[in-house]
Formats: sequence, structure tokens, C-alpha cells
Amino acid sequence: MDLMILSPIGAAVALIYAYYLANKVTKQPEGTEQMAKISASIRLGADAYLKREYTSVVKFFLLVFVVLLALSVAGFMDIFIPISFLTGGFFSGLAGFFGMKIATSANARTAWAAKKSLNDGLRLAFSAGSVMGFVVVGLGLLDVSLWYYFLQYWFRALPEAERITKIASLMLTFGMGASFMALFARVGGGIFTKAADVGADLVGKVEAGIPEDDPRNPAVIADNVGDNVGDVAGMGADLYESYMGARVSASALGVAAGLGVGGFVLPMALAGLGVLAAFVGTFFVRTEEGADQKKLLGSLRKGTYTAGILVAVGAYFLCNLVLGAGHTGIYVAILSGLIAGIAIGYFTEYYTDSSYKPTQALSATSETGSATIIIGGLALGMKSTAIPVLIVGISVLISYYAAGGSSSFAMGLYGVGISAVGMLSTLAITLATDAYGPVADNAGGIAEMAGLGEEVRERTDALDSLGNTTAATGKGFAIGSAALTALALIISFVDQVNLIDPTALNLSVTNPPVLIGLFVGGMLPFLFSAMTMEAVGRAAQSIVVEVRRQFKTIPGLMEGTADPDYKSCVDLCTKSAQKEMILPALLGVVSPVLVGLVLGVNGVAGMLASSTVSGFVLACMMSNAGGAWDNAKKYIEAGNHGGKGSECHKAAVVGDTVGDPFKDTSGPSINILIKLLSVVAIVFAPVILAFSLIK
Repeated sequence: MDLMILSPIGAAVALIYAYYLANKVTKQPEGTEQMAKISASIRLGADAYLKREYTSVVKFFLLVFVVLLALSVAGFMDIFIPISFLTGGFFSGLAGFFGMKIATSANARTAWAAKKSLNDGLRLAFSAGSVMGFVVVGLGLLDVSLWYYFLQYWFRALPEAERITKIASLMLTFGMGASFMALFARVGGGIFTKAADVGADLVGKVEAGIPEDDPRNPAVIADNVGDNVGDVAGMGADLYESYMGARVSASALGVAAGLGVGGFVLPMALAGLGVLAAFVGTFFVRTEEGADQKKLLGSLRKGTYTAGILVAVGAYFLCNLVLGAGHTGIYVAILSGLIAGIAIGYFTEYYTDSSYKPTQALSATSETGSATIIIGGLALGMKSTAIPVLIVGISVLISYYAAGGSSSFAMGLYGVGISAVGMLSTLAITLATDAYGPVADNAGGIAEMAGLGEEVRERTDALDSLGNTTAATGKGFAIGSAALTALALIISFVDQVNLIDPTALNLSVTNPPVLIGLFVGGMLPFLFSAMTMEAVGRAAQSIVVEVRRQFKTIPGLMEGTADPDYKSCVDLCTKSAQKEMILPALLGVVSPVLVGLVLGVNGVAGMLASSTVSGFVLACMMSNAGGAWDNAKKYIEAGNHGGKGSECHKAAVVGDTVGDPFKDTSGPSINILIKLLSVVAIVFAPVILAFSLIK
């Protein structure tokens, strides 16, 4: 039996289930007329932003398509690479679009469901998040399946071994379009959401002393819009890219290891199995009334752990069916990646959730002011990098040697590649728990603005706080998967170069191009983060000025007798995000080509290695520090250290504001940067070999 069929089957199951859930969500009532009106404003703002973003990205894609087409005509790459660049970007953008549409439709409905019970609110928000999760994996599987069967037909005249080698080499380059789209979505969405959030917090909570999500705040709708364009569309595009990159790189490594069609098919079939496991896992997510954060987290964990166990069991039989008996080591590699993903998520939760000591201790530092809570948050973030690095290191070692690395270098590398697929195999439900967060956050804001009862706000606050933790956990998972995917892509880059010119690489650390590349690559994530943080700062300044203007010039606004101009803040955030995302995105696209043309493939290899290491550590630090600051603030708001309005709370708000671009703009965007650098290097390897100054 051709088990590649699990890939299109998985795509069909995922997309049909996503459609079913979307229908189920949209049939629920939106609540009062005011709730429907607020939700419509958020939806309009999000639609306007995505329309403008996609218009800009289409122009950029067409420009790159022309460049790739010219290189194809000149004989530097296959004609299918420019075409796949467009399809990868299209499916990635489509996944983000569908996920955001359902998220903005579910916010008011979640608030209204929470009026009935905590479980109803959780189930509805989780269903909306599941649409995002299953659309991402469904479209990811569909894109690869369509290309695989098309290329099988196109190269049908070639012998099987030669045909699968050709297909694997081609499909390795197919992730570039998804990488480009992910970078624009993550950076642009991150700038939008944090400009709105920082502007709303600084003027609303700190200066004016009004509550979060207060309808008098002109930036409150922009803040809610930002949750969707950044944390739903952006995160979806990010993980779509990892999902794509991990599978195609592992498949290419399988063929390079001499496993033929079986080595290619296993990562694809494993992804299909993961969809079926995630589908089952979603039915285990439910809770009871009055559940605390640990019980709510347990509800979501029940679903993710169930999916993980099903994959762990199914993968054993899948390995035997695809590769035949005697490949238990490959199964161990898959298991290693799966466990590593769960472990990184758990320790991210430990460092960022207010149920545990690190965040509680961080909240206590607010008693001596904002400076000490900022110092404490930075220290927490730095400390939190140790365990994920060790987990990834142990996973790589286990994967390499279990797959047979001691006797066959190529088999060991395949083990590393397949472990990344194992980590991402349950992506549908992992992403569902992440995308659930913005829906719950929006629901809380709508409950506040619509003046729903205190019991509703308590339930939505509980769901929102859970969403902060799942968002932090999701970011930890995204960072870990990015590191493993980037490692697999670096290995694939080396393989591609060796296929073209086996004498080109000299990866000794004492080789000057490698050494310089190491320094350049180590610097890139820091430069990229500086660009994105400055972009948030500039965009936030414009929101601060606008919110202050409205507070001063609109009579009756602070008294609640007049409405603010929400639209102007949404427009400002949209324009700023579109303008500010260009330079950071170009840095990721241009760096591998420039380094390659000057330092050659050895310089590029050094750059890719060091950017992955420094990017992984920096992303962990920023995301975890930001998540801890956010939850420390919420811990104080729950009545600790003086509660809302206290001096401790004001200090925590400042810490949270500093952490906003850490956790929602710069940190998550680094995931995409380290993968994009590798993908661009793979695609342009023939050009670099032909034209580099240093050979």
C-alpha cells in the first residue's frame, strides 16, 4: 500500500473538520446588539489590515517570482521553483486568512457562551482555535500532496530511484514562499498588535487610570484587532512554514540516506497520522464550572497529550509499514522529537504561568518599582533558555544515534530531520490551544465594553489568563520546532551544495569564510530584533499621541457620554505596520545571498549555524520574559501585592509594556528568520557557487 496516501487523507480530514467547526461556531448567538457591533468593528479592522498587507505582499512576491523565473531561464534552477514559490505563499496566506476570519467571528460568541458556563466559553473558543490549527495542517498537507503527485506524473519516465531523488531535491526548495509569507505576517502583525497594545496601556491604564478594555480608550479596538492579525494570522503562517520545512527537509534527507521512496514518504505519512490523532484529541478538551488555572490547563493538556500518545503508538507501526522491520531507531527519533516538543511546552509554561514560582517571584519584585520588575523579567528570560537548549540538544543526540548515526552519517541526519516532523506531528491541536488565546482575550474585552455581568467577566478573565499561558507555551513550541527545522534545513543546504560541487565545502572553524559567517550569523537575530522593536516603538508613539489627542479634544469622552474615534487608531496601526515591516523582512531575505556572494557557501554555512543558535536562545529569552511580565501583571490584578490600581500594579504594567514587543513581535519573528535564511540559501545555492567572490 502506498502510505503517501495518508497525506491527502489527512488534508481532507483536517479541512472537512475545520469547515464543520467553523459552521458550528458561526451558528452560535453573538449576544446583545452592542456585542455584535463591537465584534463587527474588530472584524472590519482585521479585514482592512489583511487586505492592505496582502496587497503589499503580492507586489513583493511578483518581484521575487520574476527574479526566480529569470534564474530558471538562465539554468540556475528548475522552472517549478518559481511556481512553487507562489503556491507556498498562497497557501500560507490562505491559512492565516481563514484562521483570522473565524477568530474574529468567535470573540463575541465566546463572551456570550461564557454567560452560560465556563465550559461553554472554553469549548467555543477552543473550537475557533481548532479551525486555525486544522486549516494550517490541512492546507500544508494539500500543498505538498498536490506537488508530489504532479511531479510523480511529470517525471514518470525516470527510474524510481532517480525520480524520487529529483522530486526530493525540488520539493526541498518549495518552502521559500511559505517562509516569505510567514515573515511578513509575523512581523507586520506583531508590529500592529504591539503598537496598539502599548499605546492603549501607556495612555489608558498608566496615564488616565482607566481599566484594560475600557470602551473610552480610542486604541481598544485596534488592540483587539491586533490580537487577531498578530497572534492568529501571524502564528498560523509561522507554524505553517515550520510544518512545511520540516517535512520536505526530512523527506530529502531520507532519500539522501538511501532509503528511497520509503524515506521520502515516512515524514509525509507521519504528518497525516498526526492529523487523525489531533482530531481525536480535540474531543477531550472540556472543563467544570469554577475551575482554577491548573484545572483549565489540565483540560487543554488532556487533548494535546491524547494526540501525542496516539502518534507515539501509531508511529511505531507506520515505521514498520513504510520502511520495513529493523528501523526501530527511526521510531525512537520520532518519539524523541515528540517528547521534546511537549517538554519545551511544559517548561515554557513553568517559567511564564502565574501558578508557578518564577512568575510569582517576579510579581513580588514590583514592590520596589518598575526598574526591579524589568530587571527580574530579563533575568527570568535569560535563565529560561537553559532547559529548552538542553532539551533540543538531547533530542538531536538521541535522534542522530538512534537512527544509526554512529555507522551511517546520512542515516543520523535523517533521524534529526524526522524528529522535527515528530515534534510537529500534533501541530493541529497544539496550534488550536495557541489560537484559542486571542479569541478568549477578545471575548474578555467585549464583555468589559458591553457591560456584561461580573460573573461573565470572571469567566472570560480565567479563559484569557489561560490564553496567555497557552500563547507562551505555543511560542515555546514554535521556537523549539523552528530550531529543529532550521537544523534539518542547514543539513539539507550542505547536501544540496555537495550534489552540485562535492569539493566546495570546507567547514573547518579555522576557515576564514566560515569564521566570518559565524560572527555575521550570530549578529543577525540581534539586528533583526532591534529593527522590529524600534518599529513597535515608533508605531506606538503615533498611537500614544492620537489617544492623548482624543482624550483632550473629544468632549465627554472620559465621562463616557461620547464615543472615541476607534477607526483612526486602527488606520494608524495599519499604516505603521505596513511601512515598518519592510526593512526587517528584507534583512532576512537578502542576508544569505549577500553573504554567499562575498564569502561563498562556506560563509553561508557558518552564518546559518550561528544564526540558528543565537536566534533560538534570543527567541526563548524574549518570549519567556514577555510572557512572565504579562502574567505577573495579571497575578497582581487577581488581588496579590495590592491588586489593581496599586503601585505594584503600575510597575507591573510598565514591565508588561516592555515585554509586549519581546513576546509578540521580535521573539516569535526570530523563528521565521532562522528558517528563512536556510531556505533562501538552499534555493540560491547554485547562484552562490557560480558567482561568489571567495570559492
